[in-house]
Order: sequence, then structure tokens, then C-alpha cells
Amino acid sequence: MSINDTFYFNKEEPNKSCLLTLRNIILDQDESITETKKYSMPCFCYKNKMFCYLWIDKKTEEPYILFVEGLRLHHPKLEIGKRSRMKVFRVNPNEDIPLNIIKVLLKTALDLYKNGTIII
Repeated sequence: MSINDTFYFNKEEPNKSCLLTLRNIILDQDESITETKKYSMPCFCYKNKMFCYLWIDKKTEEPYILFVEGLRLHHPKLEIGKRSRMKVFRVNPNEDIPLNIIKVLLKTALDLYKNGTIII
């Protein structure tokens, strides 16, 4: 079991399945993505640089992907809220996961690290 398994397996359905699927989608994007735990949240790093997190909104109880460099990402479904740097992409666990949108966002975010915009 990984350090984050308890985070995922302690969640109720449908959030548990949704979060586990999001975890797999993120990890499948690049072999240099690793998972760790920061601030009690599953954190995904690209070559040891924080890339994104998974969490559940306390009010709506919906899972979301938090993009560390969200300010550099532009998509109508991304929310900045009161954050100055990060943006979130909410996922409704009762609907089909918007795989195409998530993959585009992850690729765009990863490209920031790969092309040197974000120094690794």
C-alpha cells in the first residue's frame, strides 16, 4: 500500500472511485510523475516538483484536481477562487469523468515543466 492509500480508501462512494480514477489518469500521463503526500493531500510531482493535488471540497463534497501552476492555465472550467497561484478543476463524481478535458489540462500543465517555463 502506498502512503496515500488510506486517503482514497477511507472515502465514501462515489468519491472513492472518482478519486482513484483521477489518480490513475494523472499517473498515466508521464513516467516521471510520482505521488507523495503534502498537507495531508495526495500530491503529484513531476521530477520532484509539485504539479497537482487531489482533494475534496468541504462545502460541495466534490473531488477536484488542484493545479499548482494554475494561474498559467486557461480553461473555462478552471476556478481560481481566492487563490493567487493555483486553480482547481472540479469533478462531479456522479457523472462521467470528463477525460478529454482532464488530459488536455494535465498535458498543458506538464508542458510548463517540460519546456522550462517552470524550472525543475
